[in-house]
Amino acid sequence: MMQGDHKLENCPVRQVMQGIFGKWSTLLVLALAERSYRFGELRRLVPDISQRMLTQTLRDLERDGYVYRTVHPTKPPSVEYGLTELGLSMLGPLNDLVIWSNDNFAAVAAARKNYDAAAKA
Repeated sequence: MMQGDHKLENCPVRQVMQGIFGKWSTLLVLALAERSYRFGELRRLVPDISQRMLTQTLRDLERDGYVYRTVHPTKPPSVEYGLTELGLSMLGPLNDLVIWSNDNFAAVAAARKNYDAAAKA
């Protein structure tokens, strides 16, 4: 990754992965894979995310081209979010990673427990 004058912070893979694997990004992308949602619906789907963090994460996903935002001219205005073609194109690889995570959760939990026990000793 670090060839010539290239620095790790400019790595294209890192730049893309940071946007996809933020704390809430993957969860929101997977929710939007089902269908488009209004902001309030997303807020209820993920009750432990703050309104501020939901707004910021959706903006980041929109900025990166994964999510579209549509404002409907109702009173008050209704805002709907959905996946773009680019967002839809990541669902296959993302789903594979979700399956891998589920399959290996117990192994990761055991490794963490062993590490933490050794660190306390």
